[in-house]
Amino acid sequence: MVAVRIRQAAELLGVSDDTVRRWIDSGTLPSHKDKSGRKVIDGRDLAEFARSHAAAPTDPIGIGSSARNRLTGLVTRVTSDTVMSQVEMQCGPFTIVSLMSTDSVHDLGLEPGSIAVAVVKATTVIVETPRP
Repeated sequence: MVAVRIRQAAELLGVSDDTVRRWIDSGTLPSHKDKSGRKVIDGRDLAEFARSHAAAPTDPIGIGSSARNRLTGLVTRVTSDTVMSQVEMQCGPFTIVSLMSTDSVHDLGLEPGSIAVAVVKATTVIVETPRP
């Protein structure tokens, strides 16, 4: 069993420590005390909570897609040369970086402050874990 401390749970869920404490106090999120007497959350309980309480992503564009990994966000930086551009977006707590043609940037009207949807469809996903 992985025991997750309140602060780490808050970071993973993108909320404040106080919000996690309120969820625990209201019985919405189960917790228990570790050997040191600190409140912790079982990793499986936290994963289930995250799945069941995930907000449906807003889609300002309103198109259909087979991709399920869609992150609505704010364009924060566009770096372009004559051929290629790097577009950075802030999607909640996540920074997404996309490389695309400069023509595409112009066609889509991407600039800092634009709202866009990052669609991630990859055949390779690397998963890392901390070493004990």
